[in-house]
Amino acid sequence: MSVPEEEKIFAGVLFSPGDPELKAIKLRSHNLCADYNRTFENDTETRDRLIRQIVGAWGEGSFIQGPVQFHYGVHTKIGKRFFGNFNLMIQDDGPVTIGDDCNFGPNCTIVTPVHPMLPDERYRLKAPDGSPKHLCYAKPVHVGNDVWLGANVVICPGVTIGDGCVIGAGSVVTKDIPAHTFAAGNPCRVIREITQEDSMERKPEIAAGCTAYSPEELAKLR
Repeated sequence: MSVPEEEKIFAGVLFSPGDPELKAIKLRSHNLCADYNRTFENDTETRDRLIRQIVGAWGEGSFIQGPVQFHYGVHTKIGKRFFGNFNLMIQDDGPVTIGDDCNFGPNCTIVTPVHPMLPDERYRLKAPDGSPKHLCYAKPVHVGNDVWLGANVVICPGVTIGDGCVIGAGSVVTKDIPAHTFAAGNPCRVIREITQEDSMERKPEIAAGCTAYSPEELAKLR
């Protein structure tokens, strides 16, 4: 008995993106994204209905500016109070998990599929049944809680970004980023740890009288 192609995706082995069942999932997602992108920003009821059909999980208080593009959609789970700016693209062949309270700047991209390096193998591989097929595999991406991605960040297959990270604009994240660090560059690398020295209270000339909440006060707001 053959293994369904979607199961192969989750197992991290080669699969056929041209499989009819996978193509049907992608077409559904693409059409729903097109519907979402044709809505006005203040048509919140329609947008909420559409995004809940597109993704596998959608947290309370989340918002995507649009336009947006999900490849499979149902392979992505998004936590509470997520904000996605213009031109968010998630190529979720493999699972994508985004935690609570994340903010993505404009033009952010998450990709999960990986293609063979050799050109002949990218063109075709021989499947177990002997048939020639275009095949690839996918690696899951995990973004923790309280993560901020600057504009034009690309997260590559298999990457985990820890809680509380800030990723600088234009970064290409090819490796895991530990929690509570600021990382930037191409390829992205850790610049330093994020500490209380980064508090806006250390920048009174910018804070303009605003103050930070205590952890207890903040917990009541969430």
